[in-house]
Amino acid sequence: MKKLIFLFALSIFLYSCGGGDKKSSTSKPKAPAAAPVDDGKGFGIITEVKLNNPLDQEMVERGRLIYDMKCASCHKKSAKRVVGPGWAGLTDRRKPEWIMNMITNVETMLDKDPTAQKLLEECLTRMPNQNVSVDEARDILEFIYQNDADQKAKDAG
Repeated sequence: MKKLIFLFALSIFLYSCGGGDKKSSTSKPKAPAAAPVDDGKGFGIITEVKLNNPLDQEMVERGRLIYDMKCASCHKKSAKRVVGPGWAGLTDRRKPEWIMNMITNVETMLDKDPTAQKLLEECLTRMPNQNVSVDEARDILEFIYQNDADQKAKDAG
């Protein structure tokens, strides 16, 4: 008789603990999370960039120094690809916000941004995080705009 009571109590206990994964029929299914909208600006804290016209030559020079130290081993100023893509024409292909987000927030960009993911597929090497500040990235961006102007002048003759 004790075994029968024990089995009955055990079965009630197991029954009351089971079914936790089942959802109530009155609960509404959650809407799937909306995919992030690709506005061409990438993913990161940079949402708007005010461009200088004319270019700030002090920023260009600081950007050139940072490029020489942190970028030149993988990116050439020409269209030639080394490890990463060349920079010639970059400002025609990408928004300034995208460029700065790629420089300052490379991990998230490679994880979420479709354009960055395509570049990773082409280059087969993840861009390393160089711990570039937003101000340094802005200087690099100014240098990239100067580089594009120089490349266009060179191509024109």
